[in-house]
Amino acid sequence: MTDSFTIALPGWVADELPADPLPTDVDRMALVHRLAARNPVEGSGGPFAALVVESETGRLVAAGVNAVLASGLSMAHAEVVTLGLAQARLGTWDLGAAHLPAHELVVNWRPCAQCYGATLWSGVRRLVVAGDGPELEELTGFDEGPVRDDWAAQFEQRGIAVTVGVLRDEAVAVFAEYGRGDHTVYNARGNAG
Repeated sequence: MTDSFTIALPGWVADELPADPLPTDVDRMALVHRLAARNPVEGSGGPFAALVVESETGRLVAAGVNAVLASGLSMAHAEVVTLGLAQARLGTWDLGAAHLPAHELVVNWRPCAQCYGATLWSGVRRLVVAGDGPELEELTGFDEGPVRDDWAAQFEQRGIAVTVGVLRDEAVAVFAEYGRGDHTVYNARGNAG
């Protein structure tokens, strides 16, 4: 019987991280896209990456990539990895705790069904995504699961501001490149919902 598991960030991610803060949404998303594009090349997982940053200062708290293939764990999506690393670094399950500055999650597409819940419960106060249309599934073959049509409004109702459309074309280009390659698409039941 196994009584623990580990999701580790691939070592190459550290090579991509800047020492200076990321002051704008564009700066933050550009880093997400670099990580997302490199991830499949490195064999860690799909073309997905995320950051947790302090909203006001742009200080990077955590960066992560999809680590499903590297870890062998279906839950190791970029958002889950990144939120977990941020929570571990700050020593709290609540990234929105009163004693902390506001934190935000920056990710290269609207969260899938799993990451939607993880983001809602993480304590982040803002979610920044490159896009939210059907392109991700169409270009990559991934099944993002059932997500409400009013997903952004649901975040907003829970005090999480949502910004959509930051470097959207760059995200689509990363997904298209992945779709053209010979990469593993790890849907447990194919594309079934």
